[in-house]
Amino acid sequence: MFSFIVSRILQALPVMFVVSLISFAMFAYVGDPVAIMLGQDFTEAQRVALVRDLGLDEPFFVQFAKFVGNAMQGEFGLSYRLSRPVAELIAERAPATLELAFSAALISLAVGVPMGIYTGLFRHSWLSRFLLTFSLVGVSLPTFLIGILLILVFSVWLGWLPSFGRGDVVRIGWWSSGFFTVSGLKAMILPAITLGLLQLTLIMRLVRSEMMEVLRTDYIKFARARGLPNRAIYFGHALKNTLVPVITIAGLQLGSIIAFAIVTETVFQWPGMGLLFIQSVGAADIPVMAAYLMLIAVVFVTINLIVDLLYYAVDPRLRTGRGAGH
Repeated sequence: MFSFIVSRILQALPVMFVVSLISFAMFAYVGDPVAIMLGQDFTEAQRVALVRDLGLDEPFFVQFAKFVGNAMQGEFGLSYRLSRPVAELIAERAPATLELAFSAALISLAVGVPMGIYTGLFRHSWLSRFLLTFSLVGVSLPTFLIGILLILVFSVWLGWLPSFGRGDVVRIGWWSSGFFTVSGLKAMILPAITLGLLQLTLIMRLVRSEMMEVLRTDYIKFARARGLPNRAIYFGHALKNTLVPVITIAGLQLGSIIAFAIVTETVFQWPGMGLLFIQSVGAADIPVMAAYLMLIAVVFVTINLIVDLLYYAVDPRLRTGRGAGH
């Protein structure tokens, strides 16, 4: 197991290098951060001095080497727009994005898995047909439109939930959480539903198809012939064997939730990393944009490693096969 983890980490290193190179190259020639920082009235001497201070007069690969060296130490330079350390900005915004992402993932799993099980077991019922129709709507509508519709209904028409912001938060060390206040929980509902709806429908349809496939296998027929009750067949045998693909999709979707929270955070003005990235794009804030993409790459690599490790906990055939190979 230890050698497996080490090998995956070694495989991730060139991936991270390529991602950092692409992200830095993409934004190195976007916009003019010097003009944005100096404003409209500046002298050529001020411009030359700022270019020299930022290191923008150095060759591209020298700038990239310095960026990678600092990134390995957890430093991503100063934000051109805010003149603050990028690591500090990300640390401030990360709790909001992570709490929103995990709330959306929890909603998608807690609702999507039971819905998939039900529609797989009772696929001819009217409720199953309604849920499948609902899933098509969830997949078809874009995220920003879902968010706007939820704001229109629950914030404008009914006035039940706030339409923007994070509400009151409680600080626990450097972490800020909205889970411990009423306004924070209310502010979390609409963005979490918006962000998790697509993942919910995907998980539901995946669980449904896997459940229907497993129920047609020979060992399920043998279990029925032995006289096992339906509860034991459905949840003791069938559901357990649908977990491997579900874990794969759920893990990758968690990374997608974090990466693509940009739209949801923009619609609801959620003060997370996605909104910081959008604001940085308008100001050509290269350090923030490159650091954000590198962070997302780290998230995907970490989640893929966790998913691979969960395979061993769920599917004993993998453990047996690996042991036999050695």
